[in-house]
This record gives sequence, structure tokens and C-alpha cells, in this order.
Amino acid sequence: MIRPSPQPNDRHARSPQQPVTPPDTAPQPASTAVAPPDEAVLLRGVLRSPGYLKTLLFCALVGVPVSLAAFWFLVGLRQLEHLVWADLPHALGRDGPPWWWPLPLLLLSGVCVAQIVTRLPGAGGHVPASGMHAGGTGPAALPGVVLAAVFSLPLGAVLGPEAPLIAMGGGLAIAFRRLARAPMSSRSTALLGAAGAAAAIAAIFGNPLIASVLLMEIAGVGGPQLFAVMLPALLSSGVGSLVFTGFGRWTGLGTGNLSLKLHMTASRLDAGDVVWAVVIGVVLGAVVHLIQYVGRLAAVQVARRPLRATTLCAFGAGVCAACYALFTGRTPVDVASSGQATLATLTADPHAWGVGALIAVLLCKGLGYGLCLGSLRGGPIFPAILLGAAAGILFAPLPGLGVIPGLAAGMAATATSAMRLPVSSVVLVVLVLGSTVMIPVVILSAVVAFVTTALLPTGPPVPPVPRVTRTQPSGAPGTPPDPPAP
Repeated sequence: MIRPSPQPNDRHARSPQQPVTPPDTAPQPASTAVAPPDEAVLLRGVLRSPGYLKTLLFCALVGVPVSLAAFWFLVGLRQLEHLVWADLPHALGRDGPPWWWPLPLLLLSGVCVAQIVTRLPGAGGHVPASGMHAGGTGPAALPGVVLAAVFSLPLGAVLGPEAPLIAMGGGLAIAFRRLARAPMSSRSTALLGAAGAAAAIAAIFGNPLIASVLLMEIAGVGGPQLFAVMLPALLSSGVGSLVFTGFGRWTGLGTGNLSLKLHMTASRLDAGDVVWAVVIGVVLGAVVHLIQYVGRLAAVQVARRPLRATTLCAFGAGVCAACYALFTGRTPVDVASSGQATLATLTADPHAWGVGALIAVLLCKGLGYGLCLGSLRGGPIFPAILLGAAAGILFAPLPGLGVIPGLAAGMAATATSAMRLPVSSVVLVVLVLGSTVMIPVVILSAVVAFVTTALLPTGPPVPPVPRVTRTQPSGAPGTPPDPPAP
């Protein structure tokens, strides 16, 4: 009879000298066998916590007053802009602002903003050249943020209102929490800041989805933290959007938004649109990166000489707008503004703009945009989208590329390069165009532009603007005198 060979798990058949090898399934020590907690369990714990539910309810309530404050803030900015650029020229007997009109306005803007950012708490908000920031501004900095925006945007700064809105929404939410004497913690403060910022930013974009995605991507969270931040921001922005829309209809006042009314029909995409989307993403990504590099250089000079450099940079932006109007015969508002009204005019009748005018607006507004990024206060989104639209229309006659694909690729590339937030840029451009046909072109151009800007050197870091203190008496040691005011 043939006996079976001994198995490794048969202790009687193993020689005494043979070492015992534990199987692979042997239990590991307790220190290494602990599995990471399940994200679903963590999320369930967050949602069941009483503190989070109270914060969620408070965020829904905060969306009402924050949206009303954002409404009147935007209405005030729009009325001031109309007064400065339309009513005053008409009162002087002119059909529109003359070519030299931006020079005194932006000179005044630079002088006033320099005083605000160096003497008030919060420095008037963050420097736009440093990118987008979530709503973490304290209530004490709100007066400086509002004043800096008032003396920047209506007077012709090549910036948008989104950054002051984010700062104002976050600061107001925290202020309301203090007035209500709600429990304070670092976590609830961060959630309230994000929710207030989302409620405010939904006003300018006209869509709560853009605001929520933008704030979540700025925060850079994931997993259970993503849902913890998403729910208050989405809830607050939704409530705020309802209040904002209803209040606008009731008062009859408008604030403007980024939704475009295109008089052209988007056709099917072909291979030419895809190829040119890649090219546009690379080219415009490098162009916007160069503009931001100029903004960082300007911010360095402002940090060294805040009063003088801020005034000179603002006046330089005015020179760009004046040169554009002088050489093209068009209104200087095309350059000396956020670009929101110009974008609607450009997309409504693209063929009314000649090649020379498109090139001039790209050069002049691009340079003014860079100077304002490092000196004045505002947001980077609106001017970037206008530059992308102008470049897309300029590239539209290329073989195999149409006007709408050019617009989609151009705006996606510049928005992504300016914000460094590809997901938010894709959502923003798709909703602005109001068409899902261009989604592949938008995504492709945004990703290519994001990679292009990420591979290029970022340039010098943006330093904080130093505060100007009072001059010490002569002979007092320790503190140098203030730099002279312009």
C-alpha cells in the first residue's frame, strides 16, 4: 500500500529540525491589524452630532441676511459704476466717457486703496494676485474690505466683485453667530465662513451650484470632510439664491450675472474643435500665467512701497484703458472695468469687433489686469473670462474652429489659469454658455490650461502689505518714519 506523503500541517510528519512557518493568514499584531475607519461611519457620526446639526440650521438662516447684504452691495457697486462712467460724462455734455476718463479715476482709486489697505484692519482683503481664498475674514476687517472694493471696482479696476463678496459673506456669517451667541469652535467657524461666502458668491453668478463647487474646491477637502463642508455651503447658497432672486424682482433692481445670451446655435463638435481646444489651452494658459506673473511683481513692489506703488500701478491700469480708447476709438470701459458688461456686448455680436480691437483689448486689458492684481482689491474671475472670450473670437476663423467652440475653449482656459480651480471653471463656463454640447471642449481646454500653468514657474510669492504706523517723534529710537504719502 502506498501511503500519502506527509502534509506540512501534520505535526507528526515534521522533523524536529524543520522550522515552523506560520501561514499567510496568521493574525498580525494588534498594532498593525487596525483597519482605517470607514468613511461612511465617519460621515454618519458627523451628521448625527448635535453641534453639526445646529450649525447646519444656522447656516440656512444665515443665508437670508448675507444674501440681502450681498444684493445691496452689488446694487451699490453697479449704481456707482453707472454714475461714474455714464451719468457724469452725460452731465458734461458727452455721449460717453472720453479716452482720458480712466486716468483721474484710477489715480484716485490708487491713492484711496493705498490708505485703506495700510491703515484699516484686514488690509482691505487679500491681494488678488495670491489667488482665490475661502471666506475666513473676521468681522473687524469688513469695513476695510467694503471700502477697498468701493474705491476699486466702480472707479475702473480691472477686477471682479467675487473676492470681496466671499470675504463679506464669511465675515457677516461669523458676526451673526456672535450676535446670536451661538457656541463657538474652530470647526463651526470654518463651516459658517464657507456657508456665508457661498451665500454671497451665489448672488453674482446667479447660480448656487457654482458657488458651492467653487468654495468646496477652494477649501480642498475630501471624504467625509467634503460632505461636512458641502452641506452648509449648498444649503446656505440655495436659500440665499432664493432670497436674492425674489428680492431683485420685488425691487426691480439688477446686479448683473454671467449668463450669456448667444444668438448663435452650437453645432456638433468635430476633430478641428478638439485639436484647437488643446492649442488654445496651452496658449491662453501661458498668457494668463504671464499676466499673473506681472501681478506678483506688482505685489512685491506694493509690499515694499505700499502708498507709492499702489498709486502707480492703479494709474498704469488707467493708462492702458486710455491708450485702448485713444487708438481704437471705442469706450475705455472695455478695459477699465471688470468686463461683465463688455462680455455681454462681445458675445451678443462678435462680428462687430475687428481683429485690431480684439488684439488691443487683449493687450491693454491683460496688462491692466496684471497691474490691478497686485495693487487694488477685487477678484480675478470676470476679467479672465472676458480675455478668454476675446481670444476665442479672435481664434474662431481658424480652419475647423467655430465661434462658440472658440468661446468655450477660450473662457475655460483663462478661467482655469486665473483661479487654478479646474472643476469650478468647467462648471462655470458650461452654465454661462447654457449649452452642454461644448462640455468636451471646455473640459479639454481647462485641463490643458491647468497643466500648462502648473508646469510653469509661479514667480515670486505675494508678500503681505505692511501696515503704516504713526511716525515716532524725532530722536525716538526703534521705529523708522512712515513712507511719504503720495
